[in-house]
This record gives sequence, structure tokens and C-alpha cells, in this order.
Amino acid sequence: MIRVFDLIISLVGLLVCIPLLAVLVIACFFDTRTPLFRQSRMGKNEVPFIILKFRTMKQDAICLPTHLVKQESITQFGQFLRKHKLDEVPQLWNVLMGDMSLVGPRPCLVTQEELITQRRMRGVFSEKPGITGLGQLSGVDMRDAIRLSILDEEMLTNLNLARYLKYIGLTIYKVVRINPLT
Repeated sequence: MIRVFDLIISLVGLLVCIPLLAVLVIACFFDTRTPLFRQSRMGKNEVPFIILKFRTMKQDAICLPTHLVKQESITQFGQFLRKHKLDEVPQLWNVLMGDMSLVGPRPCLVTQEELITQRRMRGVFSEKPGITGLGQLSGVDMRDAIRLSILDEEMLTNLNLARYLKYIGLTIYKVVRINPLT
């Protein structure tokens, strides 16, 4: 049932966001010359997939986890995109294609060995990664691999349609409340 909701919400989201996506693609083109950023991330069953995001860093920036990125590598427009979580909108395509779910553990880089080990121990890779989840809503990021993987396991163990919808609602509320576009 969750996959049906993933399909409906991601398709509607992409259709509704077409004007926003067009504006962001043009703005990102002028900012970095390459609007979309593609990166290999760890997916379900530890199968890597290519995640889509709007490019927020200079093209010569080193590919690192977000918490290790130097602020000067992020463009001014990229800071705006990150602040308002707009860099994540292209991931609706990953959801539509079946690489991701709307709710699940954030997909880590294939080089994040500690997090991969912790998630492997807890069976987190048995499900698709997601755009949002309990870790993000709790403010825990990938630098705390143990805590994040425990939250990932807890979320996946207890995930049902009601919690799935709750996580989506809480994410929308948190993004709009903390980072209003006004």
C-alpha cells in the first residue's frame, strides 16, 4: 500500500512542481551550469542507485557527506536551496522510479563505511531509502551513525501506512515552519 502512495504522491508532486522545477533548473543553470547533481547512494539490499538533487555546490567541490562539506564549496543559491530543502525535490523522480520511498532511511554515500556497517547490523538495507524519516525528524544526521541506524531500525520496524503519512505530514510541517519561503 505504501508503494501506491509513493507513486501517487511523487507523481502529483512532480506535476504540481513543474513550474517550480522549471524556475529552479534555470536558476541552477546560471548558478553552476549543471542544474542536476547525480550521485551514487546505497539503496535497498545494498544495491547502489543514482540519486538526483539540484546542484548546490561548485562543480569542483569534493564529494563528501553534507556534514563534512566546507561552507565555501556551497554556492549562495545552493545555500538557499538547502535551507528550504528545495535541492531534494528531484528525488521525487527517484521515488517514482522505485529507487526510493517518500519515507525511509536517508540514502548514504557508498563510502560511508561506519553507517553502512551499522545499518547492515540492524537490517536497515532490507527496505528502500527515503526522502524523509525518523532520523531527519529527530534531527539526527549521518555523522552519528549508531544513533541514526538505531532510529532507522525503529522506524522500519514500526512503519505502517498511518506512520508513513504522519512522517510525511510532520516533514512538510517542519520544513514550512522552520524555513518559510517568505
